[in-house]
Amino acid sequence: MAEDGPKQPQLSMPLVLDEHLTQQLRLRAESLKQRGEKRQDGEKLLRPAESVYHLYFTQQQKLQFERWDVVLDKPGKVTITGTSQNWTPDLTNLMTRQLLEPAAIFWHKEDSEVMDWNEADALEFGERLSELAKVRKVMYFLITFGEGLGPANLKASVVFNQL
Repeated sequence: MAEDGPKQPQLSMPLVLDEHLTQQLRLRAESLKQRGEKRQDGEKLLRPAESVYHLYFTQQQKLQFERWDVVLDKPGKVTITGTSQNWTPDLTNLMTRQLLEPAAIFWHKEDSEVMDWNEADALEFGERLSELAKVRKVMYFLITFGEGLGPANLKASVVFNQL
């Protein structure tokens, strides 16, 4: 059995609701609907239960994914999907090809005290964030809320070990 060395310092980085970008993307979907136009080929229109979040990598180098910290204040489910997109909202629409797989899915059942999650996919996604942090200053996420949840019900962050 390997000895545990000194504990690595950890850095918790919150996922922050990007209200402006979410609103911009909602306006895009509304505008198309009002004018009776179709979306661009490959464009992903924001649905009412979806919001855009961002994470600023306050430190970019020497990060190792440790865990997701996701809290739902009531039963329900959230799906966190990363995007490789860098936005200039007035110029760039959300494109489906920019959505990263796998997504991390977290759910809280009414009769349970613990949060469940798709562990393998969420861990793989988290490990990819460590790599993306080396080349990105900000990362955007599309969060889909299910079962009556919304941004007010979610507190989420990604915890990294600092190497």
